Amino acid sequence: MSKAAITGIHGYVPDYVLTNAELERMVDTNDEWITSRTGIKERHILKGEGMGSSHMGAKAVEGLLKKLNTKPEEIDLLICATTTPDYVFPCTANLICDMVGIRNVGSFDVQAACSGFLYALTIGSQFIETGKYKKVIIVGADKMSAIVDYTDRTTCILFGDGAGAVMLEPSEEGLGILDSIIRSDGVGQNHLFQKAGGSRYPPTHETVEKRWHYVYQDGPSVFKFAVKNMADVSAEIMERNHLAGNDVAWLVPHQANKRIIEATAHRMGIESDKVMMNIQKYGNTTAATIPLCLYDYEPQLKKGDNLILAAFGGGFTWGAAYVKWAY
Repeated sequence: MSKAAITGIHGYVPDYVLTNAELERMVDTNDEWITSRTGIKERHILKGEGMGSSHMGAKAVEGLLKKLNTKPEEIDLLICATTTPDYVFPCTANLICDMVGIRNVGSFDVQAACSGFLYALTIGSQFIETGKYKKVIIVGADKMSAIVDYTDRTTCILFGDGAGAVMLEPSEEGLGILDSIIRSDGVGQNHLFQKAGGSRYPPTHETVEKRWHYVYQDGPSVFKFAVKNMADVSAEIMERNHLAGNDVAWLVPHQANKRIIEATAHRMGIESDKVMMNIQKYGNTTAATIPLCLYDYEPQLKKGDNLILAAFGGGFTWGAAYVKWAY
């Protein structure tokens, strides 16, 4: 059976850079405190009226198509992972397709918080493996600045905006996404969530006044669950594919917090020089973190490299994928 290989990647972050120094003027915090606890120095913010996740996703897809010399009409399917869709409906994937000229194909969103890209990658790979489609684009795009409370110093330091996109195509060489695991447990629903804006609590004056339309995070609980579950699921996928730490070229973890990344790598027995990290530049871009890591590190990747992708997000959701790099 064919495997779904990542044959290209492109990333996009907006121009405006929100530094720790600027956050110092907004809330009671400082650069040393932010850096020591999160590893973040700056994050990119999408500015401009009417600009949403789709605009960043479209930039990533445009760059991907150009890079691979692929026409929009060659694409069979587009899946967008996002926690910050432009609208409740239509889905952000529809909007991205419209912006880049992809017509008359299936497109839909996946919402699994920070695990969204990994979920979407797992779903998209099935269409390639079954032979149904030849070219599938997976996008991770989030405008987290739209749901961050910039008076809450515990969360506003963490998040940034960005997007990344990968192309999936069939490989007969044993390269690509060789295995994946996706998991969830609703026990975590109240530890990391946006309370209002959905059907349970539609927008009202009261929900706005109570600041229920912003991210809420119980940091200690999330940290504990994230480290354990990301490490455990990564170890599980390594074990069932007979991989030891020295067989792995790169760990590609969701960029939530430097301490979570380091603790996860330590539990897995992966050396720090084999861990992709760009959180210092972008912060937590939610569904965009993993593709942005792959985009930044692409020049260092070699055909046949073993990669372990790992993520954890609200829900709770988490997962891992074993990828043998295809180019």
